[in-house]
Amino acid sequence: MTTEIPAGLAARVAEHIDEERLVRLVQEVCRIPSILGEEGPLANYLANVMRESGFAGVNLQPVLGDRPNAIGHLDFGTGEGPNVVLTGHMDTKPVSHGWEVSEPFSGDLIDGSIYGHGIMDMKAALVCQIIAMEALRASGIELNGRVSFAAVSDHMGDQTGAIEYFKEHPGDLCVLGELSDNEIFLGHRGRYYYDIIVRGISAHTCHKPLAVNANMLAAHAIIELDQSKLEPQLEEWVTDLFGPETYMAPGRVYGGLPPGGPSMIPDECVIRVDCRPQPGVSLEEVREEIDRCLARAKEREPRFEAEVVLADVKSGYLAEPEARVTSLMIEAVRDVRGEEPELQVAGWLGDTASFGGDIPTIIFGPGGEPVYCPDEHLSIEDIVEATKVYAAFAALALSPED
Repeated sequence: MTTEIPAGLAARVAEHIDEERLVRLVQEVCRIPSILGEEGPLANYLANVMRESGFAGVNLQPVLGDRPNAIGHLDFGTGEGPNVVLTGHMDTKPVSHGWEVSEPFSGDLIDGSIYGHGIMDMKAALVCQIIAMEALRASGIELNGRVSFAAVSDHMGDQTGAIEYFKEHPGDLCVLGELSDNEIFLGHRGRYYYDIIVRGISAHTCHKPLAVNANMLAAHAIIELDQSKLEPQLEEWVTDLFGPETYMAPGRVYGGLPPGGPSMIPDECVIRVDCRPQPGVSLEEVREEIDRCLARAKEREPRFEAEVVLADVKSGYLAEPEARVTSLMIEAVRDVRGEEPELQVAGWLGDTASFGGDIPTIIFGPGGEPVYCPDEHLSIEDIVEATKVYAAFAALALSPED
């Protein structure tokens, strides 16, 4: 599907982007720590920004204790058109060591870039979305429908914030502001966690001949799992985007007593297998590969026995290249940048794992790899461009059709 933007629409909206306010708010959110589990202060701040700006439906949606979502919306025309959702997460990973140019929560503006922990993932995008909505309102362009904003918590936990938001607030189209280096991402890989529970026979270290060390048994499985190379049958265009391999690795191993415990050869060791499948790879395919690896481990060590437990499932996501949400974003980026955008995908996991099956979503946001490194920063240029694209996308989606 091809949709034409009315002549000059993106530029007309861009004229109303308050760049000074945009920069100031990005600096301010960088100064509010929101490490996973501590999203409350940032949620309150964003809700206050929306209230003072005159957004409707501003609310701190309950999610997990004092970790709410910050939500609000703007209606245009009769409000009977589509509901476009601009969303992203507030939580970040812990602070990295080694900051030198600036401090993690300074929000310093240095040589045209703003420094701050989590600015790329994805504090800046949240502000860009709010400012884009304000510009759309200020433009006075004839539009019809609603633009909703949802800053969600717990993305790096169980994606509870996104799940709760879309459970209560369905939409028609969505833009997830995850870091894509201001390129269009159609989707991302999923994440399957399997726990492999390996059991041996415990004994005091002085009685080693009586024991079967579970850690030793697990080592055989770790070797086989690490050498795994699963290449499932997928549609050619999916393989072209993601590559042929479903990545799988023994990502965490724990066995034996905790530090300070008595001497004892462990009778249990648990291997957490971290699998990152392309969209369309089934649990059954992954489990078959794990079983194959464990069978090889038993060939290496006949005493090897294990139980396999599916610990968590987060699906991959992939928008169709011809979908309306994709066409709208292509047109928006083309109109803002003046060149044809390339369609890409991500290896990381987005909240679309939990809601992408219910609402057509495209991923676009400022910032790119590497992320969560010392002196994390974003250029003002990239922040402004992302805001223009969000505004153009929403304007196009809400423009009355001929």
